[in-house]
Amino acid sequence: MIDVNAILRAESVRFEREYRRFLPSGESTVAQAMRYSLSGGGKRVRPALTMAFCELFGGAAAQAVPLAVAIEMVHCYSLIHDDLPCMDNDDYRRGRLSCHRQFGEQAALLAGDALLTQAFGVIAQARLSAEIRCKAVELLANAGKGMIDGQWLDLSHENKTMTRAQLEQMNAGKTGALIATACELGCLAASTTEAQTRAARSYSAYLGLLFQLTDDILDVTSSPETLGKSIGKDAAAGKNTWVSLLGLAGAKRQASEFVAQAQREIAPFATEDHLLYCLPGWLEGREN
Repeated sequence: MIDVNAILRAESVRFEREYRRFLPSGESTVAQAMRYSLSGGGKRVRPALTMAFCELFGGAAAQAVPLAVAIEMVHCYSLIHDDLPCMDNDDYRRGRLSCHRQFGEQAALLAGDALLTQAFGVIAQARLSAEIRCKAVELLANAGKGMIDGQWLDLSHENKTMTRAQLEQMNAGKTGALIATACELGCLAASTTEAQTRAARSYSAYLGLLFQLTDDILDVTSSPETLGKSIGKDAAAGKNTWVSLLGLAGAKRQASEFVAQAQREIAPFATEDHLLYCLPGWLEGREN
């Protein structure tokens, strides 16, 4: 069995070598907030997915790097805005003060806006064909729309009961859209076949649901010290989660089913010791 943590750490080191050249070097508060948030650690799952799919299907890593940076910039922007008082109102992110608590709400809002727009600039300047760059921009824009639609479903249904179909729709947007796009950007960099891209889409759909499901479980079972952010907020805010829908035991059973489904989709292309095959099981057992 491979050490997924070690692989993700190595991918994080590779990513952090690359992303710094795409950030502003000035000392304005907004520039500092951008660097603070993008360098705030985390699992770097999304850029790792982009790189892994590119390399799995025979692409050159250099082709995928700007796409991996762009997807993480959009993810980081979403976390900054998600923590704001008007959204989930969280004081901590990844074990340290959230961006708005460190730099103030105005700077945090603008830092998120800047990371989002800079992501498209990274793609525009990449040494990729015009066709790949245009398609990457389209994918990233659609991911942003899906994420926003999912977030609005979440906010607008607080203290209202969702059906399972509605919950899956919300998760597919709020969490799954960026994960799916991270996978597809890797395929784009590798110029995959339709069958390969189709498998990546199916795999990523289950992975996105699994990622949110494990987040829901950890909000109930973890601690602020382990998770790096507040816990118990979903129930307090009347959020719809897999735990509220299925109960804790049912949510854990569903997680195992999503793991098996994701692995089934990627098995024709990735061996059992490949990161993409092992990642779903690692997500199921993660602690933060």
